[in-house]
Amino acid sequence: MDPMTYLVLIAFIAILASLGSALYFMMQGSGHGPDGKPRSGGMARALAFRVGFSILLFLCVLLAWKLGYIQPTGIPAGK
Repeated sequence: MDPMTYLVLIAFIAILASLGSALYFMMQGSGHGPDGKPRSGGMARALAFRVGFSILLFLCVLLAWKLGYIQPTGIPAGK
């Protein structure tokens, strides 16, 4: 497999991990933690990381296409 495939796989794993982290924080609920302090915005932070990973993945795929590392395939344009 070429390096671009590894980059995409790592990015997808990071995206899924941040979604799982956001799910965990969502299931914990809001309010106060066991020490009485208000909970931080863990879910919002995890979702922000997911958006960042998605944008980074898109930019890397776009750059790889521009540099010729990957080629488009499939249905020709205009048909």
